[in-house]
Amino acid sequence: MQATIEEAKKGFKEGGIPIGSVIVHDGKIIGRGHNKRIQCGSVVLHGEMDALENAGRLPASVYKNSTLYTTLSPCPMCTGAILLYGIKKVVIGENKTFLGSEELLAKNGVEVIVLDNQECKDLMSDFIKRYPILWNEDIGV
Repeated sequence: MQATIEEAKKGFKEGGIPIGSVIVHDGKIIGRGHNKRIQCGSVVLHGEMDALENAGRLPASVYKNSTLYTTLSPCPMCTGAILLYGIKKVVIGENKTFLGSEELLAKNGVEVIVLDNQECKDLMSDFIKRYPILWNEDIGV
């Protein structure tokens, strides 16, 4: 989880939304990323999507035997990518500031673990208070 928090902080320092993600396979990080919607002018570069992009083209078996870590509950778009690539375990830093599609993940056999991490909650709470317009844009409001 610490690597996801580092990614979130990196994104914030770049002027973006503080959400980070890593993908772990056989105990090693194979992809890491953070929300880059603002930095890249992208509609899809959420933290999870950036981590998948940075992991690159890998055999389906690698993704199916990987764990995705994210600082924030995955939105419907990121949930779709998790399901598409068959990732079986998702570890979430927090889901209080935003509750994504965890129920859909669980209904599709994905093990969902929510850590209720205070640092993750503080990062998002502070960002949402300071930049509500950017946050609402990120979640499609």
